[in-house]
Amino acid sequence: MVTIKSGRFNWLDNESIAAWTFLAPALLFLGIFLIWPIGYLFYLSFTSGSFTQSGIRLIGLKNYWRLLDNPDFWQVLQNTIYFTTATVIPSLVIPLGLAVLLNRSFAGRGALRTAYFIPSITSLVAVGLGWRWLFQTEGPVNNILMSIGLNPIPWLSSTVWAMPVIILLSIWKQLGFNMVVFLAGLQAIPVNRYEAAELDGANAWQQFRYITLPGLRPTLVFATVTTAIFTLRSFEQVYVITGGGPLNSTNLLVYYIYDQAFSQFDFGYAAAAATLLMAVALGLVYLQLKVWGEDS
Repeated sequence: MVTIKSGRFNWLDNESIAAWTFLAPALLFLGIFLIWPIGYLFYLSFTSGSFTQSGIRLIGLKNYWRLLDNPDFWQVLQNTIYFTTATVIPSLVIPLGLAVLLNRSFAGRGALRTAYFIPSITSLVAVGLGWRWLFQTEGPVNNILMSIGLNPIPWLSSTVWAMPVIILLSIWKQLGFNMVVFLAGLQAIPVNRYEAAELDGANAWQQFRYITLPGLRPTLVFATVTTAIFTLRSFEQVYVITGGGPLNSTNLLVYYIYDQAFSQFDFGYAAAAATLLMAVALGLVYLQLKVWGEDS
């Protein structure tokens, strides 16, 4: 305990020294790998130039005005909103349904849980290469379509179909993790609630609506926020499968930041876009804390 003398902390107290000694490694780690990079990101967003030139110079808010005035950025932002919305909703609904089914006792339940969870621990780069092979023009998916009399689809070269391929991969990749999260939430709901509801004549849908969903509220908030943040950070699948094409139709915000920084060497502009992404992520975290606070 930190002692207080005359209304002031005694920093030289033995317990205080011990506390700061234990805290120092964590504070040093946070300072080096979190606080300093965030501060430097803000600094870069107000600069122009690159590390390959003589130096960088302060230009104020010009990078942010360039973002607002750039049609490519608005297309990327629209792509990101479409991708995030189309990915997050199924990535919550499908795992919730699977968790409800796999929370029951039946033969082979453990094997099914393992099978659904495996995709979440596989390498996204390796999986992306596999999906690119599956959906190429002469790949297995088009071969199946032609075998049943349908025309092949130019999945990865079409501005209409390329994004659904990325979305489908992202949903499949997140199913297992969210399923496990929902299973943990379901097992925290007391069984006697369901027994009492069944005695009162409640059917399966009524039990799900009035017991399961309210009991899963904190879990749903956590899963929604984490899934949205993970989706906003999507990079590997775009890099491996489409490279942002065709015609910028699958270019997402993180890939756009990467391209501007390490292909165009426009670090200030990329930092401004990254700052916007960080603000959105912090907004989602604030939403989570807000809902949790109201739930308590």
